[in-house]
Formats: sequence, structure tokens, C-alpha cells
Amino acid sequence: MRLVQLTIPVGSRRSVLSALDDRNIDYVVSEETSKRGYTAVVYFPLPKPAVEPILDELAEQGIPEDAYTVVVEAETVVSRHFDALQAEYEASSVESERISRQELQSEARSLTPSRDVFVTMTVISAIVATAGLLLDSAAVVVGSMVIAPLIGPALGASVGSVLNDEELFHSSLRYQLAGVLVAILAAAAFAVVVRVTNVVPPGLDLTNVPEISERLAPDLLSLAVALGAGVAGVVSISTGIGVALVGVMIAAALIPPAAAAGIAIAWGEPTAAIGATVLVIVNVISVNLAGLLTLWYAGYRPERIWDLGPTEERVRRRVVGLVVIVGVFALFLGGITYASYQAATFEEAARSEVESVLADDEAYQLLDLQVEMDDDLPFREPETVTVTVGGPPGQGDPALVATLRERIDAQTDADVTVQVRFVGVIEGEA
Repeated sequence: MRLVQLTIPVGSRRSVLSALDDRNIDYVVSEETSKRGYTAVVYFPLPKPAVEPILDELAEQGIPEDAYTVVVEAETVVSRHFDALQAEYEASSVESERISRQELQSEARSLTPSRDVFVTMTVISAIVATAGLLLDSAAVVVGSMVIAPLIGPALGASVGSVLNDEELFHSSLRYQLAGVLVAILAAAAFAVVVRVTNVVPPGLDLTNVPEISERLAPDLLSLAVALGAGVAGVVSISTGIGVALVGVMIAAALIPPAAAAGIAIAWGEPTAAIGATVLVIVNVISVNLAGLLTLWYAGYRPERIWDLGPTEERVRRRVVGLVVIVGVFALFLGGITYASYQAATFEEAARSEVESVLADDEAYQLLDLQVEMDDDLPFREPETVTVTVGGPPGQGDPALVATLRERIDAQTDADVTVQVRFVGVIEGEA
């Protein structure tokens, strides 16, 4: 529920109050004494979905765009007229649950802090995320997402596009670009300090840290995270539900990958840094694309009817451009996904071949099979296969080793080193 406070210009009092009477809207009128061209101030309660259509209707009665209008949330309204109005406008759909265009625009602006605060919070968030990744601590990484101020710029660009607010769009775009650059640079600088001072082991292999490696070699599932964050963010801001929590989801798609890119830069791994940076870029674009489509689907349009055509054309161009960019980066992520699939398929095939060979020899049994990947992130290939075979103590079969190597090599085009280890196994009754 909302309480609207609206100033009525001279000459429009009768038409405005008549419009409210026609809608059976309860209102209270007080005289305006500031002598700034207004004759009265009218207060009236509205259901949330009714704010936009009622204000648009009153605008047709002579309320100018610069009229003093305040919309605040009301806890309780006791009125038979209000109950009937609520039943008329409220329904079980996203479009009917959304806040007004005016509130959405104001909310989008308020979610973006000042420049200094934005930069400070982004730097802190990136540093905390970098520490969490190096510690392989999911809890610390989640904490970095909570303080990231990214939801405002991420959603502001979409809001500015559909409401024909180009100032909001360009401001949000600049904030997003600055946020990504600041996060990567802050993470890289902090990671360099950590590495130089030996806070982490000198020989730390980034591929052995799960929290880092999964972001250095992202796959297509990352797109689902970013698109879901964009849709959830817009639904939350347009309905006024859980904006802060959804902000964590959006930060999850941006801050940890940016921190991973900074770590890769500090460790001198340019190809790994490219993979993480691509993940950041595709996530930013996907969040904007999902937000733009969701807002348009929810029914948000410019206030002036003559702006509808140009805005619709502009939104269409931006959607097409974002789809093309996402498609290009999706090919990159698809390549990484396919490489991971090939590695998993190779491991399964190698295990199957080893089991098949050993099944013909009762003296030996497979104890373990490990596939080590190379360090060429983000497109990693199998490098070493270690097969541990159990058999009679002190015995090894060179012919068996040659057979295993031949069968494993046949499962991949990559240059794979096959190591066979024999472990003595003594069997007996307890």
C-alpha cells in the first residue's frame, strides 16, 4: 500500500479531485500557502499496482512533470473504498505486483551509492573475496558478496533503458565498468602483496585451489547464474521484495570471478586471467540482458506516449546487441565446457579399458586411477594418468604395462604420460 502526496497547480484543482471521486478514492486536501503556483496538496492511499495508472491519469488533468509528488509506503489503510480499489488492481501476476514506474526509477537511483562510497566498498569487497579464494573458504567469499555495492548499477542500466532515462542508463553503465576494473585491479594488487610477502605458500598452484580453479575455467553453467541473478534482481526491485538478498546473488556473479582474475594476474597466468575476465564480462552482460527483458515483460514503459516508439526501438537494439555479445562469449565458455567434457569422457574410457585388461588376469586388480590435467587454463587437457595395480608382492609385468599404456593412449589425441604402479597385495584368511 502507498500513500501519495500530490501538489495541485492553480486551475487543476476541480479536475484532479473529480478524477479521484470518479475512482472512489478517499483523499484529504490541505491548502497550499507557498505561493509557487500551486493551490492545494491532496493526500490519498492507493494499492501498490494502482500508483502508476492513477498518477498517469492525474497527469492528464494538468499535473506537470515537475509537480511535487511523494509516494511512501503505508502500513494499514482502513476504508471500504480502499478495499474495493485493492480488489480492482491486485491480481496474482508479476505485472500486477510491481511497483509504479515512478517508484522504480527512484529506487534504481537510490541503490547506487556515491562515487567514493562505491569505489571504497568495491575495493573492500574485492580484497575480502581475494582472501577468501586464496584460503579456499566459501564462507569468506560469500561475505565479500554481501558488502559489494553492485546491484544498483547492474539494475539501473535496465531501468534507464525501458523508462527512457538515458542519464540513469549512462551513469549505471559507467559505474559497472568502473566497478569491474576497480575490483580486478584491487584483487591483483592485494594478491601481489600476499605473494611477495609469502603469506601463502610460495609454490601455490592455483589449479589445486577449488574456489579459484572453478572460476579460472568457467563453463556454460555460469550463464545460468548470471541470467538468474538478473531476473531475480529486477523482480525484487520491481516488487520491493528482498532487494538486499538478491544483491548478494548479483555480486556472486561478479566479485569472485573478478578476484580470481586479479589472482591470476598476480601469479603471472595470463591465459587463466583471460578465462576469469571473460566470466566477469559475460556475467555483467547477462545480468543486464536478463534485467532488460524482465522489465519490458513486466510492462514498464516511458511516461510520455510519444517516447514509446523510440524507446521500444532503442530497447530492441540493445537486446539484440547484448544477445550477440553473450552468444560470442558463450562460444568461448562452450569451448571450455567441451574440453571438460572430453577430459571426463577420457577418464571414464581409460578406467573402463584398464578394468577390461585386468579382468583377463586374475593376478592383478585395479586399486586406483588418477588423471592429472595440465596447467594450460582455461582449456585444460589430460597430462598424466597414474594407474595403481595390486598384485603379488615383488612382481611387475612389463607386458601388462605396455598393454595398459597402449589402450589408454588410444582413448585420446593428447600427449598423455601413463604411469603404472604395482602394489603388493597379500591375501589370506582372518
